[in-house]
Amino acid sequence: MAWLVLIISGLLETVWAVALDSTRGFTRLWPSVVFVVSLVLSMGGLAYALRTIPVGTGYAVWVGVGVVGTALVGMLFLGEGFSLAKMLCLMFVVGGLVGLKLLH
Repeated sequence: MAWLVLIISGLLETVWAVALDSTRGFTRLWPSVVFVVSLVLSMGGLAYALRTIPVGTGYAVWVGVGVVGTALVGMLFLGEGFSLAKMLCLMFVVGGLVGLKLLH
């Protein structure tokens, strides 16, 4: 259960990162609300998962899921540019996350 919560929390990190960009310096209400709510849920989920997953592994997976998710959203929806080289780099990150899970 902790691993599922950790993955969901990492996905919520993607939500708050994208929402943070949309707040325009916290001048827009609804993106700011989405940012705060998703940040609290993401951190809460991380805290829950760290009850049973070691902090180094848990934090690395949480950040990695957020990094991959945010990069994909940027490339697919925000016009940040897509390339095979970028996808290869993201696959290396995913490979590292899978390795951390397998070695846990």
